[in-house]
Amino acid sequence: MEIKGIAAASGYGLGYAFLLQEPKVEVIRTALSQGGIEDEVARFEESVSRAIFELEAVRKTAGQKLGEDAAAIFSAHIMILEDPEYIGAISQKVRQDMINAEAAVEEVTKEYVVIFEGMDNEYLRERAADLIDRGKVAGFVTNIGGRTSHSAIMARSMGIPAVVGLKDIVDKVKAGDFIIVDGTDGKVMVNPPESVIQAYRRKQEAAMTKKREFEKLLHEKSITRDSVQVELVANIGNPEDAKGAIANGAEGVGLYRTEFLYMGRNELPSEEEQFKAYKEVAELFGQNHPVVIRTLDIGGDKELPYLEMPNEMNPFLGYRAIRLCLDQPEIFKTQLRAILRASVYGNVKMMYPMIATLQELRAANAILSEVKQELATENINFNSYMEVGIMVEIPAVAALASKFAKEVDFFSIGTNDLVQYTLAVDRMNEKISYLYQPLNPSVLSLIQNVITAAHNEHKWVGMCGEMAGDLTAIPILLGMGLDEFSMSASSVLAARALIRHLSQADAACIAQMVHNMDDAEKIKEYVEQAVPFISELR
Repeated sequence: MEIKGIAAASGYGLGYAFLLQEPKVEVIRTALSQGGIEDEVARFEESVSRAIFELEAVRKTAGQKLGEDAAAIFSAHIMILEDPEYIGAISQKVRQDMINAEAAVEEVTKEYVVIFEGMDNEYLRERAADLIDRGKVAGFVTNIGGRTSHSAIMARSMGIPAVVGLKDIVDKVKAGDFIIVDGTDGKVMVNPPESVIQAYRRKQEAAMTKKREFEKLLHEKSITRDSVQVELVANIGNPEDAKGAIANGAEGVGLYRTEFLYMGRNELPSEEEQFKAYKEVAELFGQNHPVVIRTLDIGGDKELPYLEMPNEMNPFLGYRAIRLCLDQPEIFKTQLRAILRASVYGNVKMMYPMIATLQELRAANAILSEVKQELATENINFNSYMEVGIMVEIPAVAALASKFAKEVDFFSIGTNDLVQYTLAVDRMNEKISYLYQPLNPSVLSLIQNVITAAHNEHKWVGMCGEMAGDLTAIPILLGMGLDEFSMSASSVLAARALIRHLSQADAACIAQMVHNMDDAEKIKEYVEQAVPFISELR
């Protein structure tokens, strides 16, 4: 049986199926006597404390092995156990209904499930599948998710083949079935014949040979056949990720996600704590390699309970990122101080996320100027010439790029959000995944507009969305003149091999041809026919 899904992480995984499903637990409801109520509440609260302690240990281990991005799921679990409204409701249920804690947990949780199911948020339903043990997993497949879902991005960063968005795969596969996960073509084979298994084992061997060939490019430049050099850098979430990026040949950091310093805790990180995290990465890469730090991007799918953020009907379009920072300048100033202090230890640059208007950019820069004056008054060193840019995630900014280009040092195009906002498609919703099209002509037109506007002002342009590591997109982006490609560390060497195979002149011709096309699928087919080397890299 062959089942088609969404190719999330390339490679081939062969092995026996293990089904990770929600366990069915039967909870027995027990009535309490009046004298036993407070003892039962105390037993419940002790269990909560013990669970938090155990999850903290698991989160720490996951952070060390997989990075803070991966460990964030446990931070979310801890936040739930620390939520006074949820925990308080359970204690109240024990006292009010005089029932055992297990029954109270089940009943209160069911009430919350009804509330959450009423929210149109596919992202929340994915979180349980976000962590995997790379030492024991040959590949994974999921019912839900898309190429830019958190679990897919993690799979690529860890080099684990993955196919997502299969809708009902767990109903079609039994534990112990032999399956093949083809993360390159986005398909899953269940109990295939021996001839197919052997064919995929040969593909695995060829992939390992290819990986060894890629490793020869670790210390080579990312330069085209006609001597045009670009930067291939990595997206990271913490200093440990930075070490992995260096091991994979990254020439710097194009996106340092700082929000994970703020998550999984009960209070804001101090200036000193942030400074040390930024300084460590800056020193790892040194003065000759860029480290682009994104300011706090909290909101949407990432919440901080200690900030008491409002419940919103549409959080991805709501109170988040730069909007929150401008509204709570003291939080923003603490981070800006830490980044500026770290700027003297490497080639540090900074960018604001979710900018929508010039007024927001100017307001952020005004606060930055205040912080610089404070540091100067305190005789604290910082790089006063540190480059400051913005992420281009909102179509309004891409359309008005010529105005923004006059007031920034660089642009970094965040295609994950730019695509979903341009095409009005929830990138986490597999039911409409066919509409999530990075190669859609409207998206490509906006990207070209951003690059042209920046170059007209002699500014550089990077891209830190998943599109930057897409082998089919790279020739187009190179032809458009993109200066920096920031991607999962595991994608760097394949991208470098492709760029070294291309000439910028040929890529420019490809970009021009694509400009005249009106269909994303036809664009994909054209590029892959024009550059057959792409298929050899997958």
